[in-house]
Amino acid sequence: MSQMVTKSSDAQPREYSGVNFELLAVGEESMVTKMLFEVGNEVEMHSHPNEQSGYVISGRYRLIVAGEETIIEAGDSYAIPEGVEHGLEVLESGEVIDVFVPPREKYR
Repeated sequence: MSQMVTKSSDAQPREYSGVNFELLAVGEESMVTKMLFEVGNEVEMHSHPNEQSGYVISGRYRLIVAGEETIIEAGDSYAIPEGVEHGLEVLESGEVIDVFVPPREKYR
């Protein structure tokens, strides 16, 4: 059984494709991360076998999902189905909570 609670002091710093993030709670079926985006970070178009839902804590971003662009900012949320091409451009630095189902292996 996975650990039920991850205290903030136990968040695991990670980096993937030049973006810093914290690995938070990881369960059998899901994973929570806090992305620490900086202006200049760009998440290239990609897809993965994980559904991805997110909540914007702070910052401003250009989110591209299946060829459609949307500007997202604090208080906005999104859901990206598994296998759908998506990318992100950071317009203003900030933090985003992402949830992956199942856990994203490359982030462990």
